[in-house]
Amino acid sequence: MNSRDYIEWLRGLDKRWHRNRGGERRQILVDGRTAMNYATVAPIVERLQQDERIKVFYTASESPDRIKEIYADARPPHQLIKPKSAALMHFDAYLTADFLWARLPRGTRRVQTFHGVAGKYRTVYDSPADSMRGWERLFFINKRRLQNFIDTGAVDADSPAIRLIGMPRLDCLVDGTLQRDAILTSLGIDPSRRTVLYAPTWSRYSSVATMGEEIVKRLGAAGYAVIVKLHDRSRQADDYHSGGVDWGERLEPLLKANGGVLATGSNSSSYLMAGDVLITDHSSVGFEYLLLDRPLIRIHVPELIKNTDIEPSYVELLASASSSVTSVAEVLNAVQRGFASGRENSATRIAVLCSAVSTGEGYTKNSYASYSRGASFPLQ
Repeated sequence: MNSRDYIEWLRGLDKRWHRNRGGERRQILVDGRTAMNYATVAPIVERLQQDERIKVFYTASESPDRIKEIYADARPPHQLIKPKSAALMHFDAYLTADFLWARLPRGTRRVQTFHGVAGKYRTVYDSPADSMRGWERLFFINKRRLQNFIDTGAVDADSPAIRLIGMPRLDCLVDGTLQRDAILTSLGIDPSRRTVLYAPTWSRYSSVATMGEEIVKRLGAAGYAVIVKLHDRSRQADDYHSGGVDWGERLEPLLKANGGVLATGSNSSSYLMAGDVLITDHSSVGFEYLLLDRPLIRIHVPELIKNTDIEPSYVELLASASSSVTSVAEVLNAVQRGFASGRENSATRIAVLCSAVSTGEGYTKNSYASYSRGASFPLQ
């Protein structure tokens, strides 16, 4: 017996001991890098929590000091644990929405859900250079990414790890859970106002760093109610993630001056529902917003595309579904056109949606809400 086989034998023995001791009880460890990571897996976790046999634990393997911040919105019952404590425990499954790999010597079944579809850092997230065969389940958002994984050799075409489930976090956009007027009222915005959502990606090259302040000022002065939803990383004041600026702190006074709001929730879905028009540069929210078939404006930032290694096909898809602009003046003109002719480009938006944010079955309530969460989760 080689060392690898011996380790697996010990893990099997440990698993049998744990099952004999705990009966039908199962333990799941959720790992996250940001609060948005948690928002992505929350619908799956909340469904699993309905099963009294399952106990959920949360950890932050890369940033244990931020664990309370990351899981601030997590529903009970659950337990927060440090990575060192997690390493001593047995978990039947490990769930994450990013490429994290907590050290779990006692073994587990690892499940990857992904957290977006923008195609950034493509050799990591979309066309991986490394093998993904260590994952027991890969919950793919769309067929495009699945095929990319196969084409690069990251997974085999007949891998039992493959599951095509869409994006559970977006169920609420199509199942009637969210209502625009109620969300705006909760934010202190009169629902009768024309509302613009600005949701740029994170990066020192993001549009928020080059024109974000001017966009907020000009939109507010034009009478629009502006909501800014920043990526979690845009509030980390280091050069790599934000250019060294906490953009929430920078933009909030400008928003308040004209009755705008800085979105503080980790789940972008409610803000997507609230916005009559969305402005982004290159972010997954641009694709997610297509579910609502509303006007989409894309700020073209060549340096962002180049320096974050965005998959070219995703750039082309987002461009085709949106009005592309390069300046603040063009942003204002595009917003005005969006309110004047919101149905323009609708057919293309829906076509792109079905390619980028869908299992291939369309984008209705049933295609998102009916996937088999329980059957896909490897607990046996």
